[in-house]
Amino acid sequence: MATKVVMEALSPTMEEGRLVAWKKKEGDAVTTGDTLAEVETDKAVMELVARGDGVLRKTFVAEGATVPVGTTVAIVGTPDEDISALAGGGASAAAVPVPAPQAVAAGEARPGGRAEASTIGAQTGTSLGPPEPAARTLGAPPGPTEPATSIAAGRVRS
Repeated sequence: MATKVVMEALSPTMEEGRLVAWKKKEGDAVTTGDTLAEVETDKAVMELVARGDGVLRKTFVAEGATVPVGTTVAIVGTPDEDISALAGGGASAAAVPVPAPQAVAAGEARPGGRAEASTIGAQTGTSLGPPEPAARTLGAPPGPTEPATSIAAGRVRS
C-alpha cells in the first residue's frame, strides 16, 4: 500500500521546513529508515527518513522549497501501484523557494516584533537614560570614605 511522506516536525519548535536536498530520486527503492531528504529546521539540518518499504514514486516538493509541517512531500509505494488518489494531496504551488531573510534597517521591527533598543525611546517618546555603570570589583572599597564616628565615645576616628 502506498504511503504519504509528510514534512515531519523534526524539532519541538519546528513549524515549517526547507527541503535542502533529495537523497533518493523518483524510482529508487527505499527501506524503512533510509534517508529520503535533508530538511533544514529552525535549528539544524536533519534527515527525513522513510517510514515504510517500497519505491519512491513521486516527489512534490522541489529542493530549496519551504513547506509547513504536515505537508505531503512524497509518496512511497510499490512500482505498479495506482497512486493517483494520494497524488492529489501533495504540496501546492505555495511550496516555492523562500528567499533568505534581508537585513533589518535600524528602527524597523525585527521578526518577532522586536525593535532595536536605541530606537525604543524615540518611538515611545521616553528616554532610556545612560547605561548603568559596571559593577564594582568584589572586595574593593565603595569609594572615598568618610571618617567613622564612634557614637559611644563621641569621638571621631580617622
